[in-house]
Amino acid sequence: MLKDQLILRIPGPTPIPPSVNRALLQPMVGHRDRQVSERIKKLIPRLRPLFGTEKNDVLIVAGSGTSGLEAAAVNLTQEGEEVLVLVTGAFGDRFRKILEAYRLTVHAVETEWGEPVDPEQVKKALNSHPGVKVVFATHSETSTGVLNPIDQIAHVVHEHSDALIAVDGVSSIGGAEMRMDEWKIDLVVTGSQKALMLPPGLAFLAVSEKAWTKISNNPRPRFYLDLLKYKKSLGEDTVPFTPAVSHLFALDQSLSLIEEEGLQETLKRHLLMMKMTRAGIRAMGVPLLVAEERYSSPTVTAVIPDDFTPGAFRTVMSKEFNIVFASGQGHLKDRIFRIGHMGYCSPTDVLQYLGAMELALQKVGHEVTLGAGVAAAQEVYKR
Repeated sequence: MLKDQLILRIPGPTPIPPSVNRALLQPMVGHRDRQVSERIKKLIPRLRPLFGTEKNDVLIVAGSGTSGLEAAAVNLTQEGEEVLVLVTGAFGDRFRKILEAYRLTVHAVETEWGEPVDPEQVKKALNSHPGVKVVFATHSETSTGVLNPIDQIAHVVHEHSDALIAVDGVSSIGGAEMRMDEWKIDLVVTGSQKALMLPPGLAFLAVSEKAWTKISNNPRPRFYLDLLKYKKSLGEDTVPFTPAVSHLFALDQSLSLIEEEGLQETLKRHLLMMKMTRAGIRAMGVPLLVAEERYSSPTVTAVIPDDFTPGAFRTVMSKEFNIVFASGQGHLKDRIFRIGHMGYCSPTDVLQYLGAMELALQKVGHEVTLGAGVAAAQEVYKR
């Protein structure tokens, strides 16, 4: 196999389009240069459609997606306040750990990993804990491939409490539908290295007016992640601290690619890749972690083999085909493997990795008819 070929099919970081790579190579400029301010001014309204908002501020933070989650926690809460976190996997659990670190009274709704949150569970939790001030939820749970029904969850939150709702959209924004305004979400976080087709290093936060009211009246100390600083700087078309300048150049180009395709077409492509992947894997006789397609993330699929070791299979895929899948996380680390199909990924790529998977499955002793998975995916594509 080609030594310098790497076909990255993990749920982040994801492959970067050539034109975005070229944008990263633009000459460096001063971070307070006028052209950086002009770029930021133009980027914000182009980011809003990804979040499904026409009016809310979108902030750009130089940091990982986790920095955005921590910013949500430290800005929306006061020490000792009651919060509710919805845990459906490793990243929901990370949200919980962030909240606990800030000395909050944390209540949790937990599901078996691979299962979505039932809105009725949220309703019961809110009725049991009427003092909850913020509900923290994960949209696409990257560790399991679950897509939680955020629209239904938000409806329950607004119907049964006055709590704010903050959403981890790190592996969903740009790949799954988010209607922030319509669903009345108060804060949404995402990161650069997933469906947005950028290197790691940027977090984006969309913030509602209701959330700003809470943030503005919050006496909790914070500095780098003080969103009020970012809001003030946004009015001056800048950011409060040194931005990742090259990432802004790249963001400009990645948004152009999404706009050229059309956001709705981009979302349809992700759904198609998810359906092709699931159909192909089922046709190979390998179980999927998320049983119901309606709760399956359009950006990542988790597979839970019952007759071979995920690690051995991933090794064959990597060594023989240069295709990299991800392992599981937490207690699923050695039980599943995960396939990322987001951002710079197309149905052609799905057919490629499904074809290689059939050969790799035979190598690890799983009986599969060559062509069965690819054919099933092709049928989905045809429909």
